[in-house]
Amino acid sequence: MGILSRASYVIRSKLNAVLNRAEDPTETLDYSYEQLRDELQDVKQGIADLTTQKKRLEIQKRRLEENVEKHNEQARQAVEQDREDLARQALEKKKQKMSQIEDLEGQIQDLQNQQDQLVEQKDELQKQIEQFRTKKETMKARHEAAKASARVNEAMTGAGDEMQDINQAIERAEERTEDMEARSQAMDELREDGVLESQISDESSLERELEEVRQKGSVDAELDTLKAEMGKAEDGDSESTDSDVSEAELEQELTDESTQVDVDESEVESELDELKEDEK
Repeated sequence: MGILSRASYVIRSKLNAVLNRAEDPTETLDYSYEQLRDELQDVKQGIADLTTQKKRLEIQKRRLEENVEKHNEQARQAVEQDREDLARQALEKKKQKMSQIEDLEGQIQDLQNQQDQLVEQKDELQKQIEQFRTKKETMKARHEAAKASARVNEAMTGAGDEMQDINQAIERAEERTEDMEARSQAMDELREDGVLESQISDESSLERELEEVRQKGSVDAELDTLKAEMGKAEDGDSESTDSDVSEAELEQELTDESTQVDVDESEVESELDELKEDEK
């Protein structure tokens, strides 16, 4: 196979593949049906033309038959008048007309045979067209049902192009939503740590420091008030023993509370372990 032949073959194969993908079976069936109907119309037109031609020949035959009768009558009249020469001429013309009539009869018969053959072909073609029309409608219905089923399956499985675009859109929306959620959480964390406020405004940092100072001064003032109420500032060293005792008792109470808290936590952990064993 030469280069040109191979190139031609490749081009034809690719064009055929493109046409196959672009071809709509329903449109192809409708087009084929119309082609058959056009062919049937051509056959009918051929039958009409043959019939017209046959009728013309039949008209000529009748005229010749009338001439034969006329020449026959002329021959009789010539014989009655003892004009054999005229009778002979009339009979010769009669014979010529009869020969033409025989030729016309042969032509008419040929046209009749062709007409009968075309009529049979027309009937057979018409029957095939009816069968094809029924099959065409059935195939179109099956094709439409298959297309609908394919669309439903593609929609359910997400295999179609449209569903693929929708899935991609959903994925993009999820990614953007996750980014916004992460950003929101980051902003909350920065705001809680105070980083965001310090970046936004120096005044907010100053206000925060002042607030801490105010809170510390308030605690100190409350502590001084507490000391004044307990009389530590007035009693001096004479009541230092009582103060030491109070401090020792206070530490003991705090220790007892811490131990109690540890005991409570161990009991809670023990109860949690029992619940986990019960669930298993």
